[in-house]
Amino acid sequence: MTDAVVVGAGPNGLAAAVTLARRGVKVTVLEAEREIGGGTRSGALTLPGLLHDHCAAVHPTGAGSPFFRSLAMERHGLEWAWPDADLAHPLDCGDAGVMWRALARTADELGRDGPAWRALFGPLAGSFDALARDVMGPVIRVPARPLSYARFGWFAAQPAALLARRWRTEKARALFAGAAAHLLTRLDRPMSSSVGLFHIVAGHRVGWPVARGGSRSVTDALASLLRSLGGTIETDARITSPAQLPRSDVVMLDLAPRAVAALFGDRLPPRVRFGYARWRHGPAAFAVHLAVEGGVPWTAEACRSAGTVHLGGTLEEIRHSEAQIARGRMPERPFVLLAQQYLADAGRSHGNVHPVDAYAHVPHGYRGDATESVMRQIERFAPGVRERVLATTVRSPAELAHGNANFVGGDILTGANNSLQVALRPRPALDPYSTGVPGVYLCSAATPPGAGVHGMCGHHAARSALRFLEADEEKLSFR
Repeated sequence: MTDAVVVGAGPNGLAAAVTLARRGVKVTVLEAEREIGGGTRSGALTLPGLLHDHCAAVHPTGAGSPFFRSLAMERHGLEWAWPDADLAHPLDCGDAGVMWRALARTADELGRDGPAWRALFGPLAGSFDALARDVMGPVIRVPARPLSYARFGWFAAQPAALLARRWRTEKARALFAGAAAHLLTRLDRPMSSSVGLFHIVAGHRVGWPVARGGSRSVTDALASLLRSLGGTIETDARITSPAQLPRSDVVMLDLAPRAVAALFGDRLPPRVRFGYARWRHGPAAFAVHLAVEGGVPWTAEACRSAGTVHLGGTLEEIRHSEAQIARGRMPERPFVLLAQQYLADAGRSHGNVHPVDAYAHVPHGYRGDATESVMRQIERFAPGVRERVLATTVRSPAELAHGNANFVGGDILTGANNSLQVALRPRPALDPYSTGVPGVYLCSAATPPGAGVHGMCGHHAARSALRFLEADEEKLSFR
């Protein structure tokens, strides 16, 4: 039987393991930490009885992932749950832009910008299932739906600050800018529209759900599926040398590129080693987890039913703050992403006390305390929230990196999303998953299609490994 070793039990490592195991490969997953999941871990971070997500919280790309949708993960405990409103973006005037799963409702509430919103996102949402297979894969390949892919690519390549000018109201512009800010890069750079565009398209097709029981339910389901296929998972198994790896036909690495360069050193071809060593990490996150009695008292009513709330003000304000962070400066008003998962998954709360997870964009390796900046942004749109907070837990970029080695400097995306690294990650190559070492593949979020709890990086990397194995078809025993 063919053997494979996967280093890292985040969603991409487990997705690679499941892809291989489904083809009859005997898989062993080695996880450095005591708990699997990487960025999908969940737990009681503030008060007993409250369930918080450590990092990833809301999953439009998970619900829309072609790989996840092929697995029937509900049989292994994964259940998506939706809030009434997917996304709200409040403004100082007391109003808010709202993205509903229903495109028509979203467009209607955007008033005079509704037709332009519908014209951009309607055709893409209508072809989402096919589009997702093309977008959530390597850039250098022949797409299955060339026209739809080209349409998406035309808009995705534009700076978000430019694309947002399609709309005339601050409400519509801010709603798009907040989604674009998930890329954690300057909004005046090419390709900065890409993630916001795809997230909104996904929102109008599959919504922005949470995983019932916490984001850990995603990796728990993958782990359960892997074990049902004969795979094994070992925790507290930190790999610092190739000599520690069990003998195998294939090695999958759910690691940051620089870690691969350090691990394999001169075994890598010089061009690959050089590409991995110069991989750039981006801005960081500063996480603030709150226990809030009675929920957040938002001024804008729509925010009280939204699973995700973006706190950044206008397009120009978000553009300014993201530019400052890219220059290594901490803005006075950072962009804050806040998740109210309990609105879709009531089991995360304890009585009338609810878990709220927020994180601010801060410079790479930021050593200051951004807690007050985050609270001021929440208070700006929800006066009186401080009086309702019963407990607070914060995690700095250094603490995020300590809990997940791929989050270098607090970079929760495993790499800066500059124009080059968005399009050609982790290096220009026909097979971006190959390390150049026979049988060794990179499957982390540093590979296409990038960060997100969707498993597509691991799935595509494993398919590349299977092509390598199929060069000797006798190694495979198909199920």
